[in-house]
Amino acid sequence: MVQVWIPKEKGCVIHSDHPYNAPMAMGRREQQGRQEEFWIAHTELPRTAAHPFYEQLNRLLEMRGFDEWVEQQCVRFYAETMGRPSLAPGRYFRLLLIGYFEGIDSERGIAWRAADSLALRSFLGVGLKEMAPDHSTLSRTRRLIDVETHQAVFRWVLELLAEKNLLKGKTIGVDATTLEANAALRSIVRRDTGEGYQEFLVRLAKESGIATPTREQLANLDRKRAGKGSNEEWVNPHDPEARITKMKDGRTHLAHKAEHAVDLETGAVVVVTVAAGDAGDTTTILETLPQAGEHIAEVACATNYEEVGERVHPEGPVEVVGDKGYHSNDTLKALGEAEVRSYISEPGRGRRSWKDKPEAQPAVYGNRRRIRGEHGKELLRRRGEFLERSFAHAYETGGMRRTHLRGRENILKRVLIHVGGLNLSLVMRQLLGKGTPRGLQGLSADVLLILLRFWIATLVHTEQESASVPMPMPSHVLRIEISILLGAA
Repeated sequence: MVQVWIPKEKGCVIHSDHPYNAPMAMGRREQQGRQEEFWIAHTELPRTAAHPFYEQLNRLLEMRGFDEWVEQQCVRFYAETMGRPSLAPGRYFRLLLIGYFEGIDSERGIAWRAADSLALRSFLGVGLKEMAPDHSTLSRTRRLIDVETHQAVFRWVLELLAEKNLLKGKTIGVDATTLEANAALRSIVRRDTGEGYQEFLVRLAKESGIATPTREQLANLDRKRAGKGSNEEWVNPHDPEARITKMKDGRTHLAHKAEHAVDLETGAVVVVTVAAGDAGDTTTILETLPQAGEHIAEVACATNYEEVGERVHPEGPVEVVGDKGYHSNDTLKALGEAEVRSYISEPGRGRRSWKDKPEAQPAVYGNRRRIRGEHGKELLRRRGEFLERSFAHAYETGGMRRTHLRGRENILKRVLIHVGGLNLSLVMRQLLGKGTPRGLQGLSADVLLILLRFWIATLVHTEQESASVPMPMPSHVLRIEISILLGAA
């Protein structure tokens, strides 16, 4: 081993037996500090892999006149001459789209990211000498623009999907998930007396004969009490619309419920609703499906014409697919009356008696027959693929599993544009091969890896043909694997 000695005042011993470990001079901040240039051409500014994605997204929005259209929708919310110009509607909705594409949950995070990124400044049309919108401006604009306008923007994205043949509207899958509310269980109070949870337990302990209860005694008393987490008795004063709910991971939180209706042919989300966290699936589906039918009919009216044919099914959904949480007599009867074929998984209830409800028997038996067929099994498999994917993209990687807003209306505004970003990602995937800027950033590495695998497979195939002893892998299997790799590219 070679030892290189450096004088004590400059460093210590460096052991070097490899070129990469050779000694070098240490750079110091004082030496590398420099005076910034007074004038910088915008063409010399650094560019990232996110630029092509957001530039293409801006071209897509401008090509369909998004800014002019949304300004017409929002003109009634603004005064003509009073005060300084506020946040432009097109810029406001782009900021909410950034929340999906960058996976940011809070409006503060969106504002910080927009101010920090050159790519997002270009996407928003914010100049280098201009201050990016503050989070307070973003939240005030959200409160100013009503829910109906946010829903109109969501339908505008659906029309774009229809023009790109990414919306059919014939087979719809419905499922729901929970969103953690911006409220804590420790803050809940009694609806009747306004007592906090701790005060309520102390009062119960004193009524049972314990004058000065300890924490252990209060815990034992609370453990034995039945129905202690009832939404009929408790409410959070900071978010009264949040409900005590058991989350998907088994924890108990105050939460809201988001329900998606997804086109099972393309993966586009046709409608998204936000309900109380404790609302039953059989109740919310009767609100979500009519909205899905309205959206599909409106999009079909706007995009179906003689020159292009029937892009979207004009009569709304014909088939509805759901899990066993949506199975009930009333739901199946309502779908039958609407002439919609149901493919809803049936829970194990044993042998049933139809004496008191004979009118529900044909609907239940018809649904049971359909889910046992090959077409029904295929639809149920597709439901698991497309619906769970929409939840993963919107609330896991999209960052909206926990809400930072209070009030169901505010949450619905944010979720509508967030899921609208998910639908736009389908168009971007069609144009660029990736649906998010982060995915586009890794596209070159993916292509290189596929080419490397193809080259290795080619070498193995050549070696197999030239070798005297046959290789274990047959040539037809190798050809199939190469075809799969090329198809993935």
